[in-house]
Amino acid sequence: MLRYLITLQAPDRKGLVEQIAHAVSRHGGNWLDSELRHIDGIFAAILLLEVPALRMDELIEALECIDSLTLTYAKTSVALKPIKRLSYSLVAYDRPGLVLDISNKINALGINIEQFSSQYETAGHTGIALFRATIGLGLTDLAQEDQLVTSLYALGDDLVLDRLSR
Repeated sequence: MLRYLITLQAPDRKGLVEQIAHAVSRHGGNWLDSELRHIDGIFAAILLLEVPALRMDELIEALECIDSLTLTYAKTSVALKPIKRLSYSLVAYDRPGLVLDISNKINALGINIEQFSSQYETAGHTGIALFRATIGLGLTDLAQEDQLVTSLYALGDDLVLDRLSR
């Protein structure tokens, strides 16, 4: 069994996840990890699968037969594990370049972004545009945590950062 990362995209519709799961199962695959989202009428997915090496081509063909589904895939390798994982919730006034600013601050500290989920919303009482993100990070040095908090707060007085896990 080899591990593959597969990304999928299609116009969203009922039964799509079941079709994908059926194809994976039918070709001897094991569904290990995934993120599935509906964004502006589009279904988007990232899947980590274990698949028998001799069945991968058949699985890809089966997935490509699903109406309007596009995909990419790559064989994965095991990466070095961080010494500490942290999750944060971040809220700030929405503005162009904010994700770039956040990712620059995190990268400058040598921290790996392992998960990033964001949403645009408006504050109910004021109508102000807000950016909300949940960020999962892999630290390689325990000192990075304090440096990270200081660095992110330097982005502006409007930023609110809450640690979700230790």
